[in-house]
Amino acid sequence: MAFHVGSAAERREIIAYLKQRYTRPMRRWLPIALLLPLAAAGEYAEIHGVKMYYEIHGEGRPIVLLHGGTSSLHISFAEQVPVFAKNHRVIGIEQMGHGHTGDVAGRELSYEGMAEDTAALLVHLGIQNADLVGWSDGGQIALRLAFTHPELVRRVVASGVGIGAETPQEQQAIRRLSADHWAPPVQAEYAQISPDGAQHWPIFFDKIKAMWAKPNWGISEPELQKIKSPVLIVAGDHDVTSVEETARIVRMIPGARLLVLPATNHFTFQKRANWLDPIVLDFLDGN
Repeated sequence: MAFHVGSAAERREIIAYLKQRYTRPMRRWLPIALLLPLAAAGEYAEIHGVKMYYEIHGEGRPIVLLHGGTSSLHISFAEQVPVFAKNHRVIGIEQMGHGHTGDVAGRELSYEGMAEDTAALLVHLGIQNADLVGWSDGGQIALRLAFTHPELVRRVVASGVGIGAETPQEQQAIRRLSADHWAPPVQAEYAQISPDGAQHWPIFFDKIKAMWAKPNWGISEPELQKIKSPVLIVAGDHDVTSVEETARIVRMIPGARLLVLPATNHFTFQKRANWLDPIVLDFLDGN
């Protein structure tokens, strides 16, 4: 998640946008996702003290799906799982505090920690040289894994990524976000599937805000320059991160490609699946 804040009016717009960032698309996708047999498809593994939930679908070269912040596997990738699983082994992971994976008392939420949890889970599952597909916070994790654990990563697709909340105004806007006013569909999903129960939502949301309010979201220019895997960065032309900032990130990664989807906001995988899925598969399966 990334954004730029200038005037007071822009700050108010950012706060309103963040409060509603899932509302419209989630009203469309949440009922579909909640009808899926979530628990029946998943398994758990003990990783760094976290009981991590994951699902595996299909057979073939592995694709690892990394969901967005406050979201879950199925909300983030309901449209992609059946498409990708036709010819690939799809591994969908839910991070600490997200979806079916419980929170851990006393442990902060961080991109660094989630990347290490993901790496350890992949090792536990015997997976290496995998293609990573990440949306929003999941994109941050995917990029971080590409330079911290290159042996696990073949190619990366990351959508809706940013460097961090780099200005005090951005950080203040995030800290003012309210758990009570966050998108009701997200809270409803959390109450239904989180092992921590609805009462834990404000505690989890405080952890999310603390992570989002940092000036660095697990990646930096020197670190991105170390990436050797082919990378496709995706953004909507009305994404949370500006096209200019996204292009700057692309220039930091050797040989990276940029895909900007027209008339599209942050919800690339959810709203533009018909456009994006074949492009992603072509990038992952091509030479």
